[in-house]
Amino acid sequence: MYNFIVILILIVSVLLAIVVLVQNSKGGGLAANFQAPTQVMGVRQTADFLEKATWWLAIILVVLSLAATIAIPRHSDEETLSTNVTTTESPVAPQPTQPVTAPVEAE
Repeated sequence: MYNFIVILILIVSVLLAIVVLVQNSKGGGLAANFQAPTQVMGVRQTADFLEKATWWLAIILVVLSLAATIAIPRHSDEETLSTNVTTTESPVAPQPTQPVTAPVEAE
């Protein structure tokens, strides 16, 4: 599920970047190509469409980001703790012993 949401986030991000790059803040961009008054989709309609598309894609991106945060795969602490304990245990090396000497009797 998480991977699917991440793929959707990437697709929406690319689409948002394309829509923003098509726009021009001075009224140019894609909207400048449709200046004929007989066009069905004129300058104002193109600018409105691009603005609405930008807002919708931004909202979808925020919602998908929140969904991805919720869907992040998590492991329980107990599982992680047990695997860390079993993998970090090492055999204890025996300590070297000193030779035991018998007490010498003085005669």
